[in-house]
Amino acid sequence: MQPLITLKDIGRKYVIGTEIIHALKSVSLTINKGEFVALMGPSGSGKSTLMNILGCLDTPTKGEYILNGINVSHMTDNQLAEVRNEEIGFVFQTFNLLPRNTALDNVALPLVYAGVSKEKRLERAKTSLENVGLGHRVDHKPNELSGGQRQRVAVARALINNPSIILADEPTGNLDTKTSIEIMGLLEDIHKKGNTIILVTHEEDIAMHAHRIVRMRDGLVENDYANTNIITVDRSKATAE
Repeated sequence: MQPLITLKDIGRKYVIGTEIIHALKSVSLTINKGEFVALMGPSGSGKSTLMNILGCLDTPTKGEYILNGINVSHMTDNQLAEVRNEEIGFVFQTFNLLPRNTALDNVALPLVYAGVSKEKRLERAKTSLENVGLGHRVDHKPNELSGGQRQRVAVARALINNPSIILADEPTGNLDTKTSIEIMGLLEDIHKKGNTIILVTHEEDIAMHAHRIVRMRDGLVENDYANTNIITVDRSKATAE
């Protein structure tokens, strides 16, 4: 069975004036379907650049990236946008919700780009919100929701296209401890359903929910190992707000 993600000798350099910055020097990595991986590293380690490449938001300067059997290393922006919409669900630290739209419309948004009919879009968006425990909040706008609820809307939106991978970039960065635990519990549930999750974080306790930890330093993978001390959320104590 081929891996879901294969990176071979991926490098990314930026030219700023006369200076060349090697954000990624050489990264080789495979991630299988159904894995829960945390990507860690200090500021400037290359983890954000790697996440942008994994998420098809950027292309490498060298090397090869195969995602779900497709070589995406040298695609045009339009081709990458298509792959992103079909293969990747994003969850960001800042939620990235449209303020004037209801939770339902925010969740349905990726389906607009996918050309799904309005009736089907809203039906699927409602189901997706119900799956994250927000079936009673479909008509609320982001400013009428708590931080944790906003992040749940973002997770529901990330799942709407049944993507191959969920990329969560510091998903608890703007949340208090209690709400962070809830969101991590939600990501655990999503992983148990067979979804592949790549979590980018600088917080050790958040990374400990993942089953595998990849540590970056200076544009290279410093360490890649199975997490033997997995933290799981006790669902009997965790209550949705």
